[in-house]
Amino acid sequence: MNDKIRILIVDDEQKVLNVIEAYLLKEGFEVLTSVDGEDALNIFNNEPLHLIILDLMLPKISGEEVCNKIRATSSVPIIMLTAKAEEDNKIDGLTIGADDYITKPFSNRELVSRVKAIIRRTYRDNNPLAELLIINNGDLEINIGKMLIKKQGKTISLTSNEFKILVALLTNPGQIFSREQLVNKAFGIEYDGFDRTVDTHIKNIRQKIEDYPKNPKYIISIYGMGYKFQG
Repeated sequence: MNDKIRILIVDDEQKVLNVIEAYLLKEGFEVLTSVDGEDALNIFNNEPLHLIILDLMLPKISGEEVCNKIRATSSVPIIMLTAKAEEDNKIDGLTIGADDYITKPFSNRELVSRVKAIIRRTYRDNNPLAELLIINNGDLEINIGKMLIKKQGKTISLTSNEFKILVALLTNPGQIFSREQLVNKAFGIEYDGFDRTVDTHIKNIRQKIEDYPKNPKYIISIYGMGYKFQG
């Protein structure tokens, strides 16, 4: 991660996309864009994001489905963007996991104000931009940008896949991931490996970061559900 808030805009209207992007860039945000739901999910699964502006009327995969898939593994803030103005649609959007809802046509200044408000509300108690994560008073140090991990001050080596799984877990502390969800979050929906390989990766990670791998304190197994990170 760099030192900027990273926002994904998803809208199939290129003119709308360009205008929103210009306003957010002017405010100092880093912006990624997508014109369809399938591409948006691929970006979500492969890039660190702090907020998503999501149109509902999208090709390939609808905005509602995109929102549902994101909410299955992440609490990243989502602002719904749509031409639908009816009250029921607003309620539906919030029900499936949106944090805010704005209808077209809209004021770009209002949208930027809402973005800033959600960013402040979501990240006021912690720094979302921290590249270095320090856990349990330095027992673990994880530098996401450099893919560097230290255990009690000593550098340890993880494979790329192990690192991706660990980052997926520790950036969503306390959230339970099924094997399939963890595969999608760590490797993307196009990954064609077997979700059962997650167990092997988890075992290897525990051997490297846990004091007692058979009695882990960081990566916890939840019977019948999957794994979560705590610490």
